[in-house]
Amino acid sequence: MYTGLLHTHSSSWAITVLLFFIAYFLLKANKEKGAKIVHMVLRLFYVIMVVSGIGLLVQWNFAFTFVLKGILAISLIYFMEMILVRTKKGTLAGKGPYYWIMFVATLLLVVLIGFKVITF
Repeated sequence: MYTGLLHTHSSSWAITVLLFFIAYFLLKANKEKGAKIVHMVLRLFYVIMVVSGIGLLVQWNFAFTFVLKGILAISLIYFMEMILVRTKKGTLAGKGPYYWIMFVATLLLVVLIGFKVITF
């Protein structure tokens, strides 16, 4: 069960980041219909990622490092959604650099904690 959850979780992370960039560049290219479809599939992968992450947390008895990773992952989903939604509405300009910096920083932390490069 552990291996299945781990592979599902790590694969969903990779696909989630890939779908995020595809949706973002589709929005920038004014391909609204394609961007909407990819964005909805991305939201499905958010659910897969969160459910498999909760399963892994249960397997690891809620270790502090991975609880922190989960909190960071939820904030990463927030930043991804804000970037996509504000890009679609055209209101990203003011807070755009903030959201992109926070996206990169939280993505980096989540990946480093996930690969156990950072531990507590």
